[in-house]
Amino acid sequence: MFDIVIIGGGAAGLGVAQAIYKRQKGLKIAIVEPAAQHFYQPAWTLVGAGAFDIKQSVKPMSKVMPRFVKWIQSAAAIFHPDQNSITLENKDILQYRTLIVCPGLCLNWSAIEGLEETLGKNGVTSNYRSDLSPYTWQLVQQLKSGVALFTQSAMPIKCAGAPQKAVYLSCSHWEKQQTLSNIKVHFHNAGATLFGVAYFIPILKQYMDRYRVNLSFSSNLIKVDGEKKIATFANTHSDGSITFTESAFDMLHIVPPQCAHPFIANSPLANAAGWVDVDPHSLQHIRYANVFSLGDAASSPNAKTAAAIRKQAPVVAINIISYLSGLTSKAIYNGYGGCPLTVENGKIVLAEFAYNGELDPTFKFLAPHIPRRFNWFIKRHLLAIVYWHGLLRGREWLVKTKVE
Repeated sequence: MFDIVIIGGGAAGLGVAQAIYKRQKGLKIAIVEPAAQHFYQPAWTLVGAGAFDIKQSVKPMSKVMPRFVKWIQSAAAIFHPDQNSITLENKDILQYRTLIVCPGLCLNWSAIEGLEETLGKNGVTSNYRSDLSPYTWQLVQQLKSGVALFTQSAMPIKCAGAPQKAVYLSCSHWEKQQTLSNIKVHFHNAGATLFGVAYFIPILKQYMDRYRVNLSFSSNLIKVDGEKKIATFANTHSDGSITFTESAFDMLHIVPPQCAHPFIANSPLANAAGWVDVDPHSLQHIRYANVFSLGDAASSPNAKTAAAIRKQAPVVAINIISYLSGLTSKAIYNGYGGCPLTVENGKIVLAEFAYNGELDPTFKFLAPHIPRRFNWFIKRHLLAIVYWHGLLRGREWLVKTKVE
């Protein structure tokens, strides 16, 4: 029996454990996490541009797992919320007073025909895997002419800006090498707009124009033939009809379709879309009051970013302690998400926003849509420190939590 069981030892799981411990010591906490390594995933887009060392994006899980928790190195298999228990893959059963579900999401590589067989070769890469982001940089350096395709799968996805970050950073390199004019760049976006917050679209469109990127919206990658270097797209038109096009490529950067983990989607905790069904402000489950969720697995309609987790972790910590103590006060999450859009090597548009696309900048004296070297410095040098030594250590720098 544990006071709190946390499913997932990623940014959300470790961050919320620290946030709880900061506020109330002595609780019996378990973290269920099978992985032996912990990754700082926001760095991978920079790795794909030669601006970050991949070795600095990973640490042994044993080095970041809090000492005050019981680390159970298995995976959750079946939830029994009516019995306040979980069956693990190793068949053990855990009992809990409260549950936090935050195992991230599932990258569905197999949803694209032929993709798994060609990833990491034939010019096919993705910054969504740590072992492939160095290959992205290799391809960018090698490409002097030809066709470069970049894709973005349907929402929701981890870090909605990451697909076009790969476009900007690649084009920035080719521009500096004076080879961009020899390369045809295409960005196939399964969505209908360039970015989910309209305020930032004009500046992003300016950079797409500067790099002469051909934009295709409602265009979804469905098949890859790596040996022939041909990508097939399904294009949805305004009348609902779908046509299929093939495109030859020399380089193909892919963002895979993403979904909830099956063990969540098939559980009583899920909503119709498969995510943990929580109130978007309290992050407390709609039907099970002793269950909470944050990070990529939660149904809250915020951007799925590490920046969001920084603001969500204190909210869940306060609310779960309130629940355990029989109190009614609740912390409120406003939907904050952050996306440092690397529009060129050395400059970033720091997009920060809350629910309904409302701007929520940390530095309110700076116009958010302006690309700045200051923002690049934050992304390249400071955010990793904030992650490893802030979020994962319970230090809530620049985080203010509203409690009602």
